[in-house]
Formats: sequence, C-alpha cells, structure tokens
Amino acid sequence: MKKLSIRNIYRTLKMSWYRKKFGLKNVDTTFYMGGKGVISRDLVANKYVFIGANCIIPPKVTIGKYTMFAANVSILGGDHIFNNPERPIIFSGRPDMPETNIGEDVWIGANACIMAGIEIGNGAIIAAGSIVTKSIKPYSIYGGNPAKLIRMRFNEEEMELHQKMLQKTNIDINFTKNKKH
Repeated sequence: MKKLSIRNIYRTLKMSWYRKKFGLKNVDTTFYMGGKGVISRDLVANKYVFIGANCIIPPKVTIGKYTMFAANVSILGGDHIFNNPERPIIFSGRPDMPETNIGEDVWIGANACIMAGIEIGNGAIIAAGSIVTKSIKPYSIYGGNPAKLIRMRFNEEEMELHQKMLQKTNIDINFTKNKKH
C-alpha cells in the first residue's frame, strides 16, 4: 500500500510539473503524459486522458474523456500554404489551423498520424502506424495507410451500453475487476 502512495505522489507531482511546463490550463487534473512531447498550450483534455511519449499535438485539439494516445502519435497537416505560384512554400505562410476533435474512449495506436481538422468519434480505435486522412465514425476500428475501416468495435446493443456508460459521472476504475477477453 505504501508503494502505491509514493507512486501516486510521484505521478501527481510529475503531471503538475508538465502542466506548468507546457502551460496546459485546459486539461483535467486526471490528465497524464507518459513522457515528453510537443503539445500546444490550448489543448483541451478531459478526464483520464493519456498522452504517450513523443506525441505532437498542435493548436485547436480537443480530446474526450478516457482517451489514450500511444507513443509517437502526431496530429499534423493543413498548416502550410502551397498553392501560391509566386512564392516557395517555405515563404507562403500558414493558414489558421483547423479544429481537431477526438471523442471519448478513443484508443490511438503508436506512430499513428492524424490529419488536423478531422473528427474521431467516441469509442473508435486507430491501429498503430495508421495515417488518418478523414473523419472516423464512432465505434469503428481503422488501420492502414490511408486508414480504412477494419470492423466495428461493438454491435448495436453494445454501442448503446457503452454510450450509457460514457454518460455516467462515476465509473469504477478498478483495472482488475470485470476483465473481458
């Protein structure tokens, strides 16, 4: 029990330091980062969001509760003007960054690239190494380059149960209880 308390104190101090270092004023106190990354100060992250090491998150990103980013996930693109024939791209400037919305209980695998300006629906899963170029519907599992639908995460009945669970304000966070394989 004592070991768990020391670990919780360490995690709390670490995240307090990260929030201060990155200027993260719009993240829940349960937000957790697994290591260094490049994260915009205006990130909005709800309860129990996890961001793995070396993630790149630009401005105008909102992440819903219970969402996990594995290591090296990047949200990028849409930030260079390339269609001015009178200037090289490097001197053409940048447009406003589009908004990117990641839903609740989303899992994004390692090394995935998400194009800025898309929406990923609640309960979706993005496979490791995927390149996501378009919005993803809720409860779908996508993978590949470009990412394509692999299958749905839940059937209709399970989707309804999951949606009800997401609406609860208190969820049992005991990781060893009720494991489903």
